[in-house]
Amino acid sequence: MSNWRYLPNLITAARLAAVPLFIWWLFDGQYNNALWLFVLMGLSDALDGYLAKSFQWRTALGAYLDPAADKTMLIGAYVTLGALDLLPHWLVFVVILRDVALLAGSLAYNFATRRMEIQPTWISKINTVVQIVLVVAIIYNQLEAIPILLIQTLIGLTLFTTFASGLDYLMEERYKRGARHPEKPV
Repeated sequence: MSNWRYLPNLITAARLAAVPLFIWWLFDGQYNNALWLFVLMGLSDALDGYLAKSFQWRTALGAYLDPAADKTMLIGAYVTLGALDLLPHWLVFVVILRDVALLAGSLAYNFATRRMEIQPTWISKINTVVQIVLVVAIIYNQLEAIPILLIQTLIGLTLFTTFASGLDYLMEERYKRGARHPEKPV
């Protein structure tokens, strides 16, 4: 078996390792560096996913490491931008609350069934893209002014897709339980 199959994990690990530098640059006001690093981290997420799927280089480690790196990158960005008062604190709270609720739900599901079946839904993928676009816009706004209406629209879209994807996951889990145990009320 080729060692190339571990390349997506290496890319993911590099993305995870880059998060502290990204946060440092934000706090240090090095917005240009932070912007380019965040864009690079986002592209690396697409690349490692493409490689894993296209070449069948999926690994058990990658199944856990990739979502952990994604969440670390996004939560790190949101918490830092909130701490710098560049994002509304209530939005940071909502984004983190959704992720914590989904993590708690999936751990409870895993505990009850001894199976971890987490597959991102289409609305969750849209939510991730919208969250990334908002971070890029907020950082870019520190370098070059962006119309406030665009920022407000992205904040509203982020709020909507965060709620929608959270509800989608709840409905999905509810459906799975009902399908497995049709005699039990959900």
